[in-house]
Amino acid sequence: MTGGQEVGIGMIGYGMMGRAHSYAYTALPVMRALPCKPKLVMLSGRDRAKVEKAAGQYGFAGWTADWRDVIKRPDVHVVDICTPPGTHAEIATAAADAGKAVICEKPLAVTYAQAAQAAAAVKRAGVLNAVGFNYRRLPAVSLMKRMVDQGAIGKVRLWRATWLSDEFVDPTIPFDWRFDRTMGGSTIADLGSHLLDLALWMAGRVEEVSGQSETFVRSRSSQNVTVDEASSALLRFESGALGVMEVARTAVRRPCDFTVEVNGDKGTLVFDYARLNELRFGDVSDDPGLYGMRTIRAEHESHPYAKDWWPIGQGVGYGASFINHLGDLLERWPKGPWEPDFEHGAAVQAVCQAIEEAAAGHRWVRLSEVGLS
Repeated sequence: MTGGQEVGIGMIGYGMMGRAHSYAYTALPVMRALPCKPKLVMLSGRDRAKVEKAAGQYGFAGWTADWRDVIKRPDVHVVDICTPPGTHAEIATAAADAGKAVICEKPLAVTYAQAAQAAAAVKRAGVLNAVGFNYRRLPAVSLMKRMVDQGAIGKVRLWRATWLSDEFVDPTIPFDWRFDRTMGGSTIADLGSHLLDLALWMAGRVEEVSGQSETFVRSRSSQNVTVDEASSALLRFESGALGVMEVARTAVRRPCDFTVEVNGDKGTLVFDYARLNELRFGDVSDDPGLYGMRTIRAEHESHPYAKDWWPIGQGVGYGASFINHLGDLLERWPKGPWEPDFEHGAAVQAVCQAIEEAAAGHRWVRLSEVGLS
């Protein structure tokens, strides 16, 4: 199903995201017609034994313990960054300077300044670039966006989202990079960036925010925890719409539960990741005798991405979001454009930083204060 030239993929980072992206590249030629064929050229990671094992498991032709080796390879055309957020900007800038297309996992960085640096680097180099906001490529979420754009709910008035996990519930979990803000970024940036991507995508630019944050377990392995464990925010969009967001890693028995709701003057749309093939829709023009929300099975061939997958009723899962995401990018190889790009990733990071500053200062913060023009 896939023809044309081979596109060499060099991946930096072999953890969960590296595995997910590798799976997607491998499955893509089976699920989707593309103008090119992804080739897994080299995988890098700091632990030589682990990266060698991962390279064999994932199907890479070679591996290295120095990420710079990946960028130097002439047969690597796309550098895919799956490392902790604190390393993203440096690697992305180096890859762009070497003339490579760049795909970077979210968040693009841990500060807006770093994200803006990466965005400037890819623009200066004129290379294709994209941020890994994969959840927008779930069929139900893409259908939600399409319905908003088509006016199914009218003018957007309210946007709200939550992301609850129990990742940090156990106080005996030892300190690692996830608890270091300079390397892992805040929970606002880690979990919230996915939600804020959808907010900007569906409701438009954010004008100002307020927020609150708390760290309940302040020390692990005798080291200070410098990330928030739970945060919430209020948002005002430039359109006049209002928003609410909550993210937490301390919600017991919440493994990875996120929801997104958009209310307009003519209707409501609700997505719940626990039922990721469904979208709930309420229409003000419905017969009052049928008052309530209808459930749309976002698996019909008329729905986004559904025709590339299984017959209606079979559903898609987490892995499909990566196949859809990377497939959209390679479908436009080599001319592009790619989206969401680094400029969008930097705009998301600006909102994250504004919320962080609002929580720290107990005040409203305008996006212009963090440097977003």
